[in-house]
Amino acid sequence: MVGPGPQAERSAALERFEAGDYARAAPLLVALLARVPPDVVLLRACGMALTRAGAVERGLPYLARARRMAPRDALSAMWHGIALQSAGRFADAAAALRQASTLSPDDAAVLVHLCRALLKTGREGEAVGTAARAVAIAPALPEALHALRLAELSLLNAASSGPDGPTAADHAAGWTRFGETCLLLDSIDEARGAFGQALALVPDDDAATLSLALVEHVCGEPLGALERLRALLARRPGMAAARLHLAGRLLLHDEAEQALTLLGAQPDQPALGRRWHATRSDALLRLGRPDQAARALEQTSGATGDAEILVCRQAFQLARQAGAASSLPRLVHRLAELACVRGAPLIEDRIDAQFLLGEFHHAASRHDLAFAHWWRGHALLRLAQPFSRDRHAALLDGIRRDYGEARFGSGAVSGNADPAPLFIVGLPRTGTTLAEHILSAHGAVHGAGERLAVRETLRRLTRSDELGTALGIAAGLDRTTLNGAADAYLTDLHLLAPEARIVVDKMPDNASCLGFIATLLPGAKAIWCRRDLRDVGASIYRQRFLGHHPYAHDLEDLGWFMRRQEDLMRHWQAVRALPILELDHADWIRDFPGTLARVLAFLDLPDDPACLAFHRQDRAVRTASREQVRRPVNADGVGGWRNYAAQLAPMLAMLERDAA
Repeated sequence: MVGPGPQAERSAALERFEAGDYARAAPLLVALLARVPPDVVLLRACGMALTRAGAVERGLPYLARARRMAPRDALSAMWHGIALQSAGRFADAAAALRQASTLSPDDAAVLVHLCRALLKTGREGEAVGTAARAVAIAPALPEALHALRLAELSLLNAASSGPDGPTAADHAAGWTRFGETCLLLDSIDEARGAFGQALALVPDDDAATLSLALVEHVCGEPLGALERLRALLARRPGMAAARLHLAGRLLLHDEAEQALTLLGAQPDQPALGRRWHATRSDALLRLGRPDQAARALEQTSGATGDAEILVCRQAFQLARQAGAASSLPRLVHRLAELACVRGAPLIEDRIDAQFLLGEFHHAASRHDLAFAHWWRGHALLRLAQPFSRDRHAALLDGIRRDYGEARFGSGAVSGNADPAPLFIVGLPRTGTTLAEHILSAHGAVHGAGERLAVRETLRRLTRSDELGTALGIAAGLDRTTLNGAADAYLTDLHLLAPEARIVVDKMPDNASCLGFIATLLPGAKAIWCRRDLRDVGASIYRQRFLGHHPYAHDLEDLGWFMRRQEDLMRHWQAVRALPILELDHADWIRDFPGTLARVLAFLDLPDDPACLAFHRQDRAVRTASREQVRRPVNADGVGGWRNYAAQLAPMLAMLERDAA
């Protein structure tokens, strides 16, 4: 069989390179250049592909040769300079990039790279000037502003040694400005570090506090973000931006009344004012006041920047509720555009827009479009919540080691066997909220929601925020220490509902802590909620969780994680850490009365007819299942994964592989 000709090979290799598939493009280009006369395009692409694939020393000769062949080609000089930077040859990189800038003086990208090379050679002043030129040429280029802020920060640091050098406030402002430009590039971790540096210098810096709270929220720490914003507002009650962003976060937690209370008189700044009215419109709509919501939105005309996506989203919500089908296509199109614009809208708003659009298309059975939006939303969340299988596997190995049969056979256990604590655990979307809601209808049961009490107790006892370390320390605690901690825990628990025989904590993360719970609260019980993992995975992927769920943002990670959580629960059953009732979501659908009787018997509770009408309760539910538990048990969602079988293939393959 005759293979493809050189021209076809060239096209295929360059296509992979241009798509960013450097690991596959590099060997194709190397092989091609070994057989055909070299030209600048192939040499340049080969050198950069090798550099991007981590083989910079192999790539440099190709780039140097391209530069010699085309001494007047700015792109060859720039790419050579980039590779030299990657190799740590910063002076040579600066020389190559200066040449590229001379050949193409209006190319801001060249100046950005030159700025970085100059910083590495200690030429902060020249770097600031270079980055400033880049910003002047391309003011909308986030990389240019990022380079300028980094150069300014480096210049501040270099000037710190003098007696009249910059103050701590100057440094804090520099770090905050730098962090804000990191957000323009979706560099969430870098931004968080910058705001942290600013607050380490000036703990009450308003701008850094506000920005860090917004970053914490997207990183999956919503309660910490709310606490930080409330503290800022207590310190600065007149700070409009703090009121606005606290209101926005409260709306995500379905606290519309509180949000509306915060949004009083309109602030003076026009851009902030437009976002203000859009947020008020959102709160009013959630409170069932669509006419007032529409009037509030009318005051947002001319919205641009980070306000436009919020205004567009709210117009979409109003049109959808009003049944204004004719205006929806335009709004959907614009919202989808804005959700893909890096930097201008806040990343939180872009994430919310992607999931909102996903649900809109899902409701219309446009499955390909729906899944594409969910994928983009998760891609953004992955930037803020990275997941490591290796780290999670190490955590699970440590848990099984520290809380194995030996620990429960001879280790210390608290002497307080109070039977009140009930822990409902399971993956999200397995029916944990449903189980709690059904039980909370019982006159002897109090549903306390997702409590942080176990982790807080663990943190106090071990003085460690790292879960694996804390659990390892806690496994060696003596009986006296466990007794004191158990008494304090149970005192707080009973204050929630003094008359209740059972108090339910449905924090899913408690699955990792069941061994510790068994030593602290030996009278406790647990209910493990399960469901077809294919439906669980599909449902998780559709959700915009506010908490920290890093495993959810990649389909293979999701499949891997779900199997590992099942393995962990099997471990707790095997070592008999504490009584565990296994409860499949399908049990409620097949035989609700029988399943309820089994659950109540497990808890030593009498029948209560109120449990049969659980959906009529008026208690607050703050999880993603809040709408489902307002209805009787039904089979909605069972088998729903089949609508997305093709898109979910990586997750399904991982589930099948790990089940083998």
